[in-house]
Amino acid sequence: MPNDVNEPSHAEVLRAADAIVAAYTATDAKAYFAAFAPDATFIFHPENSRLDSRAEYEEAWNLWIADGWSVADCVSSARLVQTFPGGAIFSHTVDTTVMTREGEESYRERESIIFRHLGDGRLLAIHEHLSTVPDAVPADASADAEPNVAEVIAQ
Repeated sequence: MPNDVNEPSHAEVLRAADAIVAAYTATDAKAYFAAFAPDATFIFHPENSRLDSRAEYEEAWNLWIADGWSVADCVSSARLVQTFPGGAIFSHTVDTTVMTREGEESYRERESIIFRHLGDGRLLAIHEHLSTVPDAVPADASADAEPNVAEVIAQ
């Protein structure tokens, strides 16, 4: 339950996020980009630089499509909603399969989407950040390996 009139509910955030995932999964550019503000920014680990507007992302998307790219499947899991007055942060893990001219590619990534609450019950995405999921360190990893953050804090 939101604690402020301008704070979205978890259900509103999940509906907005689900709409983005569904449009992406369908490679439906019109519905997908309609979920983002014109001034939205995007940070994607495979890209060389931040995309500073929806138009820049649409340009990149159109190049991918022209090169034979499309989404075959996208599954959202490990979902977390954090709301605040004026918006929300949605983070999750995405397992995506895409088709390219070279064939099918699948990968697991983590994504955060920042939403602006428009006050009429609608949410508009203003930032998306996509990162890789680090490989799990095997239980028998070498003692010479660098410690992770949790190990450093515990010391």
